Amino acid sequence: MKKSFSKSFIQNGRIVHYRRRIRGKNSCSYEIRYRRDGYNISVSAPDLQTAKERFIEAVNRPVSDCGAALNVPTGFCDFAEYYFEKFYKRRVAAKTYKTETGRYRIHIKPYFGAVQIKRITPEACQNLIDSIRNRGLGKTADEVKCILNGIFSCAIRHQIIKFNPLDIIVYTPHECVTGTAFTKSEEWELLSRTAGTPYQLMFAVALYTGLRPNEYNTARIEGSFVIAVNSKRKDGKTEWKKIPISSMLRPYLENVQELKFYGANRIREKLHTIYPKHALKDLRKTFNTRCQECGVLDVARKLFMGHSLGKLDNTYTGVSDEFLLKEGEKLDYKYEVAPELPPKDKKSEK
Repeated sequence: MKKSFSKSFIQNGRIVHYRRRIRGKNSCSYEIRYRRDGYNISVSAPDLQTAKERFIEAVNRPVSDCGAALNVPTGFCDFAEYYFEKFYKRRVAAKTYKTETGRYRIHIKPYFGAVQIKRITPEACQNLIDSIRNRGLGKTADEVKCILNGIFSCAIRHQIIKFNPLDIIVYTPHECVTGTAFTKSEEWELLSRTAGTPYQLMFAVALYTGLRPNEYNTARIEGSFVIAVNSKRKDGKTEWKKIPISSMLRPYLENVQELKFYGANRIREKLHTIYPKHALKDLRKTFNTRCQECGVLDVARKLFMGHSLGKLDNTYTGVSDEFLLKEGEKLDYKYEVAPELPPKDKKSEK
C-alpha cells in the first residue's frame, strides 16, 4: 500500500497530521491520528472533509477522570448495556435492576437490535409502544417507555444524539388499579380459614407489619419488634426497618422464636384460594389503612412502611424505640368474633 506525504491542520490549538492512503488505481482514503495530550484518536474516511468531521466529533466526546477519551458505544444495544451497568445499576435496588433489565431484554432489545442510536426515529418508538399496548400490556408499555427515556437521556448527555425520540410520540399513561384494603371481616376470615396451618402466622405477620412481599424472607423477631430489610433503599445500602409487635400480632407469636415464610408465589396462591380478587400487596395496604384509622402518627407509620420521610426529615429526624413502641400499641382494633389462635405450645413454631 502506497502512502502519500503527511499534511497537517490546526484543531483546538493543536497541530494535527493526516495522510492520504492510495488503496487502488482509483481509490484512496484519509487517515487522521492524534496520540498526545491524553488523547488516543484514530479516524479515517474516503474524503478529507468527512475525516475531519469524525476527528472533531472524537475530540469533543466526554473524557474520563484520567483524561483519556471514553470508548462509549453508539449502537443501541451496546449503549443500553453500558447505561444499565455504569449508571442505572448504581441508583436502584438490586431487585429493580434485575426486573427492569429483564424487561428490556424481552421487549426492547429484540426490536432495536444493533441499530445505531442516532438512527432510531420517533415513529419506531411509537410503533414499539403501540404494539405492546395493543397486546393489552398497558403497564408494561409505561415501563418500556420509562426505560427508553432513561437510555435516550443518557445518550444525549454523552452527545451521541441531540434530541430524545420520545419527545414527540403520542402516549397516554396506563390507568393503574391499586387494589383495595381488606375489610375487618375479610381479615377475620383469612386468619380463621388458615388456622392450624403455617399460613396463619405468615398472613398475620404480613397483615400487622405491612411488609412488602419481597421483604418476607428477611423478617425476624428482635425483642419487641419485627425487623426486615427495607427493599426500597438504593445505592447498595442495607437498611433495617422496625415494626413493633402490636397487640394484634402478639398472640400469634407466642412460643415463636423464628419467622419462616414460604416463597411469595406460594403465599400468593394460598391467598387466591380464599380471596381471588385480592393481591398479596393488599395486606400491606390494609396495615397502612389501619394505622391511619387507629391514629398512628405519620412519622411512625412511614417508618413502619419503609417510606422515605423526605430529604430534610431523613437527615434530621431520629426517633426512639420507645416512641415507635408507643405508636405501635395504637394498632388495636376488634373483630366481631376473634379468629382461632395457634395452640399455646412449642409445636406452633413448626
